[in-house]
Amino acid sequence: MRIQVRRSGGFAGIERQAEVDTAGRPDAAEWHALAERALAAGSGSPPAGVPDGFGYRITVDGRTVYCADPRLTEEQRALVSRVLKEGA
Repeated sequence: MRIQVRRSGGFAGIERQAEVDTAGRPDAAEWHALAERALAAGSGSPPAGVPDGFGYRITVDGRTVYCADPRLTEEQRALVSRVLKEGA
């Protein structure tokens, strides 16, 4: 499973992207479950955010959803944080 996150917006407007490929990872099942829950709560189009807030595009194996601060679910926040931290 390929999980991609793109974060845009914020005070400086700097975009950040990262990707994690779960193939061969010992924690792949955990990633898959988290990604599915994050996708289920996402929107098919970018939602309205707040001034200086971040907007996110989450793509998992070609399926893309959007979400924005401050309305991220716990699962979306966890997935975005993990991918941006561990991804390349």
